[in-house]
Amino acid sequence: MEQKENSTNTDIFPIGIFPVEDALEMVLMFNQTGEISYANETVRQKLEYDKDLCGRHISVVFPNTFRAAEDDFDMEHFELGILQNLVAYRKNTTCFPVEARIIKSEICPEMYICMATDILEKEYLGREIERIKQESQEAMKVKSEFVANVTHELRTPVNGVLGNVRELLERELDEGTEKSLRVIERCCDDMNKIINNILDFSKLEAGKFNLEPRKFQFRNMLEYVKANHINKITEKGLDFFMTVSPQIPEYIIGDELRIVQVLNNLLSNAQKFTSWGKITLEVFRTAQVNDKIELFFIVSDTGIGIDAGDRNKLFQSFSQVDASISRKYGGTGLGLNICKQLVELMGGRIDVESEKNRGSNFTFSIWVGVGEGEEAVLQRPDDVKNSMTFASPEDASDGGNLENVRKYGTQDNQENLRKTLSKLILCVEMENWEKAEMFMETIRQLTEEAPWEVKRIALRLKMAIQKENYEKVTAEFEALNRFL
Repeated sequence: MEQKENSTNTDIFPIGIFPVEDALEMVLMFNQTGEISYANETVRQKLEYDKDLCGRHISVVFPNTFRAAEDDFDMEHFELGILQNLVAYRKNTTCFPVEARIIKSEICPEMYICMATDILEKEYLGREIERIKQESQEAMKVKSEFVANVTHELRTPVNGVLGNVRELLERELDEGTEKSLRVIERCCDDMNKIINNILDFSKLEAGKFNLEPRKFQFRNMLEYVKANHINKITEKGLDFFMTVSPQIPEYIIGDELRIVQVLNNLLSNAQKFTSWGKITLEVFRTAQVNDKIELFFIVSDTGIGIDAGDRNKLFQSFSQVDASISRKYGGTGLGLNICKQLVELMGGRIDVESEKNRGSNFTFSIWVGVGEGEEAVLQRPDDVKNSMTFASPEDASDGGNLENVRKYGTQDNQENLRKTLSKLILCVEMENWEKAEMFMETIRQLTEEAPWEVKRIALRLKMAIQKENYEKVTAEFEALNRFL
């Protein structure tokens, strides 16, 4: 047998002709009777044979696939040239899975070549990946249920406080008590918004958020959005413009609640980060496919703007441009991420164009259905029967050239300072310290490039407002007015 093995292995098939001796893949050769003629080093190590594998039948290695027969062998579950999963047996009869392909030799047509790869580790890792995937899905389910339960539990006491506060506000109260109750009411409203954001984010993250499209009047929806923001915007001395293309039909089919949610978030951010100038909302109809139309929204402001390097942070969850933003203006960092996911659910995308200290333009598109009975073709641009333009109640103006407004000492800067100071002192006279702080922030920005003595007066004025000290406020107000 030893002589036959040596003759077969080295004389008829010299190992030197096989460049696969040190290959990582298992390589076997056997003839038409199933007798193994060659096995490389990887085979010998994997199957734990020394040099006694050659001369044995291939069914020793793959007993589930090959069966020994007289002067021949049967392949019960194998097709030549196709990669298949087999089970290879070691010398001690233990086994492991392999991926194997068997082909006929081109040099010796009566010979077969088997190339196999040990996939035991691959199968183990596959099972581990599947286990981890199932565990993560279960953890996501538990987390979603936990968030839903917690937000429900939080909302119950908050709404209870809010209901009692509103009931008290209907009574005759002294000014101080009413002011405190108004603060509590606003805090409860803010808490409900945060709770809703967390719940929406959790549903979106878990893939369990469903849109609820229905037919509604588009312009009535915009009237509602306008009513939500017009007072806060104009209280800051900002102008507000809203324009709707005449090409948009009266009725559309979409998720009205979620469209309002996106618009409210963008307009709230615009109002929050803008101290002078204007905020605009424009809506256009840009495309139509069958009974679907694309609506394109633009929300612009003249606020603090965003550096180019920080724009990619805007739509990430729990992200702010910098830590001072959340400390100064508040927010969880979820709003824009939720907007992005809602817009994408409605078939569109959201983008931003901005420059530091030059304002921002947020744009987003969505696809909605055309209401039954609505015109399916685009109207002529000069057809204004459906047009809408809203502006703030104050005189329409662009607030002057923004560069001049920010540059201390220019005519635009001085006019805006006088205008803001007048509103500030009026709030102080009415003891509306919250709005006074809001106007003080505008004054601080308008005096950023002012001489040190002006900045020092502005700082003292801000501290007096924070302490609600009427005498000091009026004194610093007069001092600052003298520089104008």
